[in-house]
Order: sequence, then C-alpha cells, then structure tokens
Amino acid sequence: MGFAYEAPVLDGTRVRLEPLEHRHAPDLAAAAEEDRGAYRFTWVPGAHEVEAYIDAQLGRRADGKVAPYAQVDRATGRAVGATAFLDPRPWPPGDREGLYAVEVGFTWLAASAQGTGVNTEAKYLLFRHAFEKWGVARVDLKTDARNARSRAAIERVGARFEGV
Repeated sequence: MGFAYEAPVLDGTRVRLEPLEHRHAPDLAAAAEEDRGAYRFTWVPGAHEVEAYIDAQLGRRADGKVAPYAQVDRATGRAVGATAFLDPRPWPPGDREGLYAVEVGFTWLAASAQGTGVNTEAKYLLFRHAFEKWGVARVDLKTDARNARSRAAIERVGARFEGV
C-alpha cells in the first residue's frame, strides 16, 4: 500500500497548524533564537539554518516520509514552532487498508510559546486528525530519555510510557 500524506490546515483556539512553507521562515528564525536553554535535548535550527531546515522537511514531504507543519499562534499570527507527522506504518498485509500507526515528532517551540497550551492543543489536533481521518490504531511520541520536560508533556496529553 502506498500512503500519501494529506496535510490540511488544522485549526484550534490557540494554534493553527499550517503545512510548512518558506513563508514561515522569518517567524521560525525569530522563534528559534529565543532562549535556547530549553532545547538541551531537542535539535532546533539556528536562525541561519531555518531555510535549510525547511528545505529538508519539504524534501522529506516530497518523499512521503513527513508531513511538516508550522505552529502558528492564533493570537499573534506568527509561527512559533514546528511539528510533523512521520513514519507512517500500514496495517499488516491482509488485515485492512490504511494506516495502523503514525508518529508525531520533529516538534519544537519558541521559549515564549512553551507552557502556553499551544503544544498541548497542537498535539490534540494532530491526534484527532490521525485517529478520525486516517483511522490509525496508534500514535507514537518519542523523546530523549533524559528529557524530563518532554516526557512530562507527553504524559500530560494522555500517552503511556512504553520504555527507553
């Protein structure tokens, strides 16, 4: 089965997830240069790397590997981070058509957007789309085992820890 990501705009009350494009670069460059102390275990492009980061994500999208999004703060209209669907996995042959599982990842947020509910709502929008539109049985979230902040955020959205 060949799976092609659809990446529609996903609207919430705090955040709008827009398919990542180069028009998001100036906002993402500014977001990436806020207090970088929160990125200890997450790779986040520097302002000078944002264009190449977007190119890489768009290349992965063209290969069918990733559906990247810009996280746009509804209050300001500015992109404050990025996230994506990745690693689509089909049901076993003969079981049923469609996706069994997908991962949500490549997520990072500006320091000013952390703790505001933007990430929680973004995850909800992605989960809802994966479960209701694609009919997946599973959504995976991964983080560095040492990243206590991300692990706590993952638990807050209702995920179950499965191991390191």
